Amino acid sequence: MKRVVVGISGGVDSSVAALLLKNQGYDVIGLFMRNWDSSINNDYLGNPNLNNEICPQEEDYNDALKVCKKIGIELHRVDFVKEYWDYVFKYFLDELKLGRTPNPDVMCNKYIKFDMFIKEAKKLGADYIATGHYAKVKDGKLYKAYDLNKDQSYFLSQLSSEQLKDVLFPLGDLDKPTVRKIAQENGLITANKKDSTGICFIGERNFKEFLKNYLPNKEGNIVNIDTNEIIGKHIGLMYYTIGQRKGLDIGGMSDRAFVVGKDLDKNILYVALNDENEYLYSTSCIVDNIVWNHKKINKCNAKFRYRQKDNPVELEFLDNEILVKYDQKIKSVTPGQVCVFYDGDLCLGSGIIKEVRKNNKKLWYL
Repeated sequence: MKRVVVGISGGVDSSVAALLLKNQGYDVIGLFMRNWDSSINNDYLGNPNLNNEICPQEEDYNDALKVCKKIGIELHRVDFVKEYWDYVFKYFLDELKLGRTPNPDVMCNKYIKFDMFIKEAKKLGADYIATGHYAKVKDGKLYKAYDLNKDQSYFLSQLSSEQLKDVLFPLGDLDKPTVRKIAQENGLITANKKDSTGICFIGERNFKEFLKNYLPNKEGNIVNIDTNEIIGKHIGLMYYTIGQRKGLDIGGMSDRAFVVGKDLDKNILYVALNDENEYLYSTSCIVDNIVWNHKKINKCNAKFRYRQKDNPVELEFLDNEILVKYDQKIKSVTPGQVCVFYDGDLCLGSGIIKEVRKNNKKLWYL
């Protein structure tokens, strides 16, 4: 009997993934990952502001215990707090300091859930590992899930073929309502549990309040990029991303202003006063940190952020980078975000957006 170690998070998706694998005849073991500890991280920083925080991971762990007991499988627990800090959270902070918009969930998958976790699962005798992600794997290749509304291949796109070769995604052919129905029919406590949203280590907390404990914010001017007029004040460049509309303090114009760029040296946040402004659009970008799992092809589709539609692109492979060209102008392509490449439902790989261009020139305001 093949053994599968399932990442159990205390949510409905991983609960049903474990149940399905058990019903398919696998020897299933659950493994709960603890990746964040407020008190330890405060010690690293000498920062007392978060010490009394109640970590929701303990509630998730208790739910995971109940699910595993109901299914009839063991649950083990492992701490990756230091590894998460070193490989995910430091990356997140470093990117913000550069004025970029990072995606820590992608790095968590790359370095924690499909690296550290796999090593721990092997210690438990795993032949395969599994998670509750909505995606598909065939012959070590990553594909979009059946439920395109929940598809998470974007967040898994930095995984190598080696990382994917012994992975199972039991929910790949299911939609979310079906997953919840299976959980309800089998009496799982997580059946109606709310999905987690946002950045995992921030959870339900206010992003600005959380971040100011780690990065000092510096107020500066908000400038209309078309007129060079100062029209307001920002609370720190790291709080804003390209295309953002909400949270701008510019009086009566807030409902029609969009972030288009940042000047880190002058601490200026540039905005445009309509959503079709030319400064929001680009025609190409450079991506680095490439993970490419297939033979090189020059024409494919790309997503420049999660839930974006597939965009036809042409690729030029450079030494350690890819120049991504798009005939149609695309809005709000953002440094630090992940550019994911697809051939139909097949995920070819991805890279991190390093530089955004228009008409072959780097945009000065990005």
